Amino acid sequence: MELMSIGKFAKRVGVSTSTLRKMDRENVLKPCHVSEGGTRYYSTELLREFQKAENDKKLVIGYCRVSTPSQKDDLTTQVENLKTYMLAKGYQFEIIQDIGSGINYKKKGLKQLIDKINNRDISKVVVLYKDRLVRFGFEMIEYLCEINGVEIEVIDHTEKTKEEELTEDFIQIITVFANRLYGARSKKTKRLIDEVKNNVYSDKDQT
Repeated sequence: MELMSIGKFAKRVGVSTSTLRKMDRENVLKPCHVSEGGTRYYSTELLREFQKAENDKKLVIGYCRVSTPSQKDDLTTQVENLKTYMLAKGYQFEIIQDIGSGINYKKKGLKQLIDKINNRDISKVVVLYKDRLVRFGFEMIEYLCEINGVEIEVIDHTEKTKEEELTEDFIQIITVFANRLYGARSKKTKRLIDEVKNNVYSDKDQT
């Protein structure tokens, strides 16, 4: 059985050492071992049990995202599918919605979600597809969740082909740079994006 000091345990569960000592005195959470010098030690099993009990009290966040305002109908469908799933699971939940590229990390909803993860306000993040969270850097968000005791639950693990993923990523990258160069409402931006889409999809049709 692996043991950790009260300081390390307190850091992992997000409470102070004085709180843990009080919980010990009140028989709320007893350490697994106390040394002759009075140092308290806690096990990894106790850590998991504590985190599970705390997480059961926290909200689940369902995160929904589409890339553009023209996809609002898709966003509505995504939200309804997520709600149906989480109600069936019996989760106490809130929905965070975003409209913006999967490579834009400054979206209001995503920043709100990351704050909740960092503050350990939630137990779980539920997304319909993996790329609804972020297009690139999913592993970083996953690691952030891991160190804060937050789980990521992906409902549909259907994988797109590498060609489809690269096509969507390429179009999103061009869109971001065109917006920065010419402005999001510029005719040049719209023309450039339309030309890229036409060329990409016409090439796919010919293969």
